Amino acid sequence: MRKLPRPHPHAPHAVAHHKRGITARFAQFRSKGLGAIAAFMAVLGPGLLAGLSDDDPAGITTYSVLGADYGYRLLWIIPFSTILLVQFHLLAVRIGAATGLGFVGIIRERWGRTWGYFTVIGLLFANFGTICAEYAGIAAALGLIGVPAWISAPLSGLLISLVVVLGSFHKVERVLLIISATLALYLVDGILAAPDWSAVVHYSFVPHFPSDHAGWIAIAATLGTTLAPWGLAFIQSYAVDKKITVANLGWEKVDVIIGSILTGVIGMAIAIACAATLNRSGIHITDASDVAAALTPLAGSFATVLFGVGLLGASLLAAAIVPIATAYSMAEGIGAPASLDLDAKHFQYFYAAFVILTVAAVSVVSVPGLPLIPLIYSSQVVNAVLLPLHVIALVLLAGDERIMKASKISRGSQIAAWVSVALIVACVAALAI
Repeated sequence: MRKLPRPHPHAPHAVAHHKRGITARFAQFRSKGLGAIAAFMAVLGPGLLAGLSDDDPAGITTYSVLGADYGYRLLWIIPFSTILLVQFHLLAVRIGAATGLGFVGIIRERWGRTWGYFTVIGLLFANFGTICAEYAGIAAALGLIGVPAWISAPLSGLLISLVVVLGSFHKVERVLLIISATLALYLVDGILAAPDWSAVVHYSFVPHFPSDHAGWIAIAATLGTTLAPWGLAFIQSYAVDKKITVANLGWEKVDVIIGSILTGVIGMAIAIACAATLNRSGIHITDASDVAAALTPLAGSFATVLFGVGLLGASLLAAAIVPIATAYSMAEGIGAPASLDLDAKHFQYFYAAFVILTVAAVSVVSVPGLPLIPLIYSSQVVNAVLLPLHVIALVLLAGDERIMKASKISRGSQIAAWVSVALIVACVAALAI
């Protein structure tokens, strides 16, 4: 295997915020022998943020369409996708903890620079459309109160960039966790919609397959938006940045499970709210802002406000995390340092990539009348192609003793993972057909 050049641990300006970073802070907690809560808080973040950021504007739109067009009938795909989310997020975190490398970094080390560059290009092309979708979500949410996109998108991009570039890992993580709390508003929306709870329970646990091609597209889209390649890349690189080790994997598993379950529950709440209101009234939608407007006569103005605030929070969260995930991959692709604790006073490829991606996406969204749908749609097609390749790479890496050593997954876990890969490939194939 090829070895990546790694910066000297004491290189000047390599890590400006080390003494006040997350690692040093929680190392003190561990050394004092604090209990289970402190141990869990020490690793909290990667699973929660990677999971909840999947409920972005593209995800909200997908869940909304699922409920509006098919009612409760296809709800089962969300719990199914959540199980796969837990499985592959755990694999990604395990690889990161065992190797100390993000997804692109370990691809470079295991299969060489060419495959590393190929991975970066694929993720960059797919992720840019998604980043545009996040800022389009911000513009749509603030557009509900009359703020034009040419104001809301640049202002949001500036604020997010300042937080990411100037803040330490700990401060950035704290801001992101606070923003993620706004997604809980969708749970209230699901309740206010007054759904048929017996139907919700039945269709959530008993699979019912669609009778038309569009239904299979909805199933594949739901799987793809829940288990996004950029989310898998983010959680691995973020776990490395947070200094998660093999010894922390027990508690990090709890973080991943909680984050994934919350992701599924929020997705269910969105689909249920639309099934109980829009589907019942025969209303079809094309994007998340349509849902907020359509809920007013059906579930009341309060539900509309909650949906709009939730959309804004989800957009802000993902507008920070998707560029961070992409910047991690780009920096890893050229062997440069990739961390939220880098010194912002000196040039860093990681921060440069983040800012360039943000400025480009904001510029695209701010152009009046520019058709975003083709860009976003093409990025989701690339995501659909990358997802099977990404999960196959994760299973191969996790089962490779040369890389994982004692952390290699068991034969039973490998079999379970390959079964899941086969199911993902089948769903993506159905979308392609």
